[in-house]
Amino acid sequence: MSDVILPPGAGTPLHLHTGYEERIWVVSGSLTVWAGSDAFTLRSGDFYAIKMNTPHTIKAGDDGARTLAITSPARFAELISRTGTPAHLATTETEWDMGLFQAVTEEFGDVILGPPGATPADLQRDTK
Repeated sequence: MSDVILPPGAGTPLHLHTGYEERIWVVSGSLTVWAGSDAFTLRSGDFYAIKMNTPHTIKAGDDGARTLAITSPARFAELISRTGTPAHLATTETEWDMGLFQAVTEEFGDVILGPPGATPADLQRDTK
């Protein structure tokens, strides 16, 4: 389980997990989840489960979001541990090492399908 804090408007690339399901519980703020054909805005206390091999992305609301990300096996927690910057060391100048992130996600069988802002509906448009 990972305690994740997302600043306002922060989101993930469109992706899927081939080795685990992802469960998201919103502690505070709001979070929009696009998963397969579903799109939901979750608020404090809401929970959503994303099945394995489901294209999905998330975006924090205007006030940001604090979530608990639950995976089994705990690959997401390991991904954050290996590629993230601890909050007490992060500054406004801290940059994300996308190369390292990409390498670890590939090692875990995760697949990046599009940039932040892309949704699963974009995949359907691309195949037409």
